[in-house]
Amino acid sequence: MLGTLARLEALSAERAKKRQSEETAKILQLPLPIWPDQVRGVPNVALRSALFGAIKRGPRRYMDREIVTSLDGYEVRYTGPRLDQADLDVWEQCLHLARQGGVGCRIHFTAHSFLKNIHRSTGGKDVEWLKSAFSRLASAVIEAKHGKFAYFGPMIQHGGRDDETGEYCIEMNPAIVALYGPDGWSQIDWQQRQQLKRQPLAQWLHGFYSTHAQPFPLKVKTLHQLSGSEIKQLYHFRAELKAALAKLEEATGWSWNIDEADLVHLNKIPTPSQSKHLLKKNKEKSTK
Repeated sequence: MLGTLARLEALSAERAKKRQSEETAKILQLPLPIWPDQVRGVPNVALRSALFGAIKRGPRRYMDREIVTSLDGYEVRYTGPRLDQADLDVWEQCLHLARQGGVGCRIHFTAHSFLKNIHRSTGGKDVEWLKSAFSRLASAVIEAKHGKFAYFGPMIQHGGRDDETGEYCIEMNPAIVALYGPDGWSQIDWQQRQQLKRQPLAQWLHGFYSTHAQPFPLKVKTLHQLSGSEIKQLYHFRAELKAALAKLEEATGWSWNIDEADLVHLNKIPTPSQSKHLLKKNKEKSTK
């Protein structure tokens, strides 16, 4: 009798351990959508706001739960050093490596391979820059909400590296999947983005307009605020905006113009997924 009881207790303990292991695996799993290798899947909140600003390289201002300018419908606060478009390249690549889900939310890579994938040099200066970018993202805390989907926490959880081999292991925050709700993310053409490398405003515009199937006209002043540009005078920003839009047109074929009311109009062909969204939206309108 005692032997049977001991076996039952052992079996119960084993089952409990298995359940705990399964729950841990679920927590560590980052169930991101699967997108093709030639694009990057990015939450719209990061592209429709000044979270990753169109700012130039240099000293970073520290922000403490500051409200980040964003499109209507989004609520974004940010704590940490200001993030730029190069930091967005790093974060997008981290999300890209985590999307498969086979390794949970822990991603493994070398500094050399990571830098090559974001189209940067692999010398010592860039290796050190990558370290600083990961440090910024680990200390960057956002509070973002869109509809019922919300996220609170660091852009990346934490990580470790081997300085002899250059190998990294980084843990993404599983809660970030809340930002990938219905219509909550967009596919960014990676080749087009890299054509705009070192042109922060053009890169920001590319990300912003990639989230729209049919872009609506916006004031130059609005784009100035949404992009997080540090240019003080609006007429200086307008000149830079025109140059950035011209670069964007070269990379994408998207046409644009600024009318007499200072409204920016941009025309683009929607992606297949955006076309489906438009079709669904039109059907819903016709049934009302």
